[in-house]
Amino acid sequence: MVWKKIGAAVFITLFSGSVQLASAQDSQKSPSFVEYLDALKLEAKEQGIENEIVARVFPKIKPFKRAVFTGKTQAEPNTSLETYLPTAVPEWKVEKARSLFKTHSAELEAIGTKYGVQPRFIVALLGIISDFGADSGHLPLLSVLASSAYEGSKEAFFRDEFFAALNIIAQDNIEFDDLQGAWTGHMGQTHFTASQYLLFAQDGDGDGKKDIWNNTQDTFASLAYYLQQAGWKSDGTWGRQVLVPKEFDRSHSSLEIKKTFSQWSALGVTRFDGSKLPSRDDMQISLIMPDGIIGRKYLVYDNYRALLKWNESDYFALSVTYLSERIKYPAIK
Repeated sequence: MVWKKIGAAVFITLFSGSVQLASAQDSQKSPSFVEYLDALKLEAKEQGIENEIVARVFPKIKPFKRAVFTGKTQAEPNTSLETYLPTAVPEWKVEKARSLFKTHSAELEAIGTKYGVQPRFIVALLGIISDFGADSGHLPLLSVLASSAYEGSKEAFFRDEFFAALNIIAQDNIEFDDLQGAWTGHMGQTHFTASQYLLFAQDGDGDGKKDIWNNTQDTFASLAYYLQQAGWKSDGTWGRQVLVPKEFDRSHSSLEIKKTFSQWSALGVTRFDGSKLPSRDDMQISLIMPDGIIGRKYLVYDNYRALLKWNESDYFALSVTYLSERIKYPAIK
């Protein structure tokens, strides 16, 4: 009898504990998307977004399920730059770049002068990041950002981008349906995030709008302004391909190491055709070997570093510079 009483007491205690645990788990249950959106709405008002915009925009925001992504992506490095560059910069892209450069030469010249960026680099950057605007993204950006924040793996980032997107609507009077982007949150021909749009988007044609989705001049101006702010120098180029001696010390290859042309020459570095490097010591230059000693070698300048602020990949930056060289040579008539 005593055992039965003890057993009953233990059972009741365990059952009570289970109920309490279940209750605690219920209280920690993740909010629904609607509840999460209500919290975003409250925060938007606290951040100063006008009630009219909140009332107009939030009912249109829907949960976005990320489907299997089938869009085009930039080719990843295979073995070396020898195989990567022809994939990243195929001949059709070179022809498109040269045609775009010629068609918009007057606008590009004016924009290049205003922002201090040579036009060929503007066109080359556009070609690499979005295939000249073909890969712009056509998903409702606010729905994508809210859903990505709700999913939680990068909540802080996507919440910040969500409120930045609301500020785009507030500041530039862009309609909900016109604010489109990719599943990554990047948008328009420039592939800016919402926060980058607020920092770098420009009105290239003076019509009072910053349309990086459909307006070529706004797109050119926005990319030029980005490069200017990244430290681009209008009186210089990006770098050059070079040769190094067979016994070259690879420890010299690093963006952290800077030397003058004379110092590189003293180490046996030459132009790619074997001739001497320029006779000037007013620049601090780095040597890079993305594929090691057996691959291509480059001396790179400050403008190359500006490109790396967009994407910290030598393969990316060299694809932009390679396309820029194909735009420049042979000369477009």
